[in-house]
Amino acid sequence: MNKKVYKIFEYAYLVMFVLSVVAVVTSWNSDRDRAYLFLFFSVVSIFMYFFKRNFRKKLEKRQQDN
Repeated sequence: MNKKVYKIFEYAYLVMFVLSVVAVVTSWNSDRDRAYLFLFFSVVSIFMYFFKRNFRKKLEKRQQDN
């Protein structure tokens, strides 16, 4: 069950990344401050995706070793 939950959160961070990038592209010319805010969200979400992925893989490896 835990592996499924971790994977769901990983994909949720990817979805947040894609939505943030779309928001950046659509609001870049009209509202630059909003675009920068969503650019920050996209950077954080892609960082969290790789962080959570690395954490899940370490956890799976630790469970296999036991």
